[in-house]
Amino acid sequence: MLKIDHLTKRYGRFTALDGLNLEIADRQLHGFVGPNGAGKTTTMRILATLLSPTEGTAFVDGVNVVKNGAEARKRVGYMPDFFGVYDNLKCREYLDFYARCCRIGAKERAQMADRLLDLVQLSDKRDDYVESLSRGMKQRLCLARSLIHDPKLLILDEPASGMDPRARAEMKNILKTLREMGKTVLISSHILPELSEMCDSLTILDHGCLVFSGSVEALAEKMNGNAPLEVRLSETGGENALEAAVTCLKELPDVKEILQAEPFLLQIRLAEGSEPAEILRNLVVRGVPVCDFHRAPMNLEKVFMEVTQDDA
Repeated sequence: MLKIDHLTKRYGRFTALDGLNLEIADRQLHGFVGPNGAGKTTTMRILATLLSPTEGTAFVDGVNVVKNGAEARKRVGYMPDFFGVYDNLKCREYLDFYARCCRIGAKERAQMADRLLDLVQLSDKRDDYVESLSRGMKQRLCLARSLIHDPKLLILDEPASGMDPRARAEMKNILKTLREMGKTVLISSHILPELSEMCDSLTILDHGCLVFSGSVEALAEKMNGNAPLEVRLSETGGENALEAAVTCLKELPDVKEILQAEPFLLQIRLAEGSEPAEILRNLVVRGVPVCDFHRAPMNLEKVFMEVTQDDA
């Protein structure tokens, strides 16, 4: 559905986007993650044909967005982070106005407005003025606006920004429904845990460069390789079990650090290339009462900080 080929954007000496290569399959909900200034919005504006790249190009459903912008716009629905709404229009009138801009016939416009308002859970607000809506409702209305011409690719820049927890949950349900309808969705955020809950795959940008792209599971596997091992001891062994475990671990050359996270829980860091199973074998041979042995759970906020660390 989407192919990005060496996409680059420079402003003078500043490089906002540096040779981005990316492919997103059809009917995927793909998360675009990175700190502020990473290049997310720049990429999305290029895909929406609102900005020309310095180098490279991108294809949406096989259409070159740089050379054939008019045709590409038929396939793309774009919802920016900061959007404008006409407060003096009712919700149905607002959607009808944009449907007219897309040259959609009167009969189809009426049906479409009701269908889209139902999709974004605003059916009960169809005759309310836009100015009376909450921020979350306005964002859902703008999502409906981006769907008027039935695009194959939806580009959503921080769609849950400023929403309360209930509104965020509603937005997540809407996005999952869109995926079930066959839409491909590219959604940006600087909050990794938020996107990991609903996306099929993720791309992480930092300083205009791609630092990771793949499934959430692949990201977890990659980062868990650096996570410490957790060794939980049976409390029935008392302090003697704890002392025996620490003594044993200190004698193993692959163990570089030992931390006591809880009274009977140790966290250990190993040298690169070490085999965790060998650590467990040594503990068991020494009679240490181990009742649990695993990698520490992945903390997504910590992962985000690690993969987007500032090199300055």
